[in-house]
Amino acid sequence: MKLGVIFHPRFAPETLVNYARRAEAAGFDELWLWEDAFLAGALTSAATVLANTERIAVGIGLMPITVRNPLFVAMEMTTLARLYPGRFLPGFGHGVDAWLKQIGAAPPSTLNALAETIPAIRALLRGETVNAHGSYIQLDKVKLAHTPSIMPPIYIGAMREKTLRLAGRIGDGTIVTEMSSPAYVRWAKTHIQAGMAESGRADNRLVVYVQCKIDPANGVSARQKVRQMFSPGLIWAEPHLQALGIADEVKALHEKYGMAMAEHIPDAWLDDLCAAGTPEQAASTIQHLADAGADSIVLQPLDGDPTCLDEYIGYLLPLLKR
Repeated sequence: MKLGVIFHPRFAPETLVNYARRAEAAGFDELWLWEDAFLAGALTSAATVLANTERIAVGIGLMPITVRNPLFVAMEMTTLARLYPGRFLPGFGHGVDAWLKQIGAAPPSTLNALAETIPAIRALLRGETVNAHGSYIQLDKVKLAHTPSIMPPIYIGAMREKTLRLAGRIGDGTIVTEMSSPAYVRWAKTHIQAGMAESGRADNRLVVYVQCKIDPANGVSARQKVRQMFSPGLIWAEPHLQALGIADEVKALHEKYGMAMAEHIPDAWLDDLCAAGTPEQAASTIQHLADAGADSIVLQPLDGDPTCLDEYIGYLLPLLKR
């Protein structure tokens, strides 16, 4: 199992290099970036981290599939893959529907856009001449002049059954969001494996994000901070809740308390849905995710809280290494 950490897009971009160097020096295997609209660019951030570190792999989880032409994103991927062989982990996904509509990049189906675009990008990276005329992409005799010597793996961000199967069918890896319990990880893997069987693919690496906040002196305080993040997240995390068997309970709690439901979330839900509390509590959640089949577990700092990295380095990593 690999261990990664997220540089949250709400962190100031000028802190990125120091953050990445500290994560690498502490022993993290991977640093993951997001591409949320209106914040820092993921490809420029990835290039900056790769240029200023020596070993750590850099993932993008994820780039919205409709915002770039397949040729130009393949050019960017080739550049980073050639400059830093084996260290670049690009990921693609649906993106946020509201943002895509706001910028005029929302297709009728982002699932179809993924299904058309990922094979075209992979063919371009192999040096093939690509003719692709689909509902979303139009490529006419397109070929890269440079190709990577080591192909970067292509990850797909997925949450629901159809996208998980697609990720297994055409991706090299799958990224699942925070709120992924061990039960959800096992459920997701069944759909990924079904997609792999359809296309005959043998490998698909599962990356699991997990919200992580620790406090060795006051685990209750750390868990309380995570609780405050949970109410909005529980509303969109229906597949995660269904896999865990708590969807009806969450709905009832939300109907009763609204956004104040955070104070009424059972401790058992926190143990399944995040790594929060004392270092020992967080390590237990991480171990359960690994046992469920996660290939990489990526610690997600709370929104805008850069002190999380200090906590991971000082208290959690030593425990995990032991």
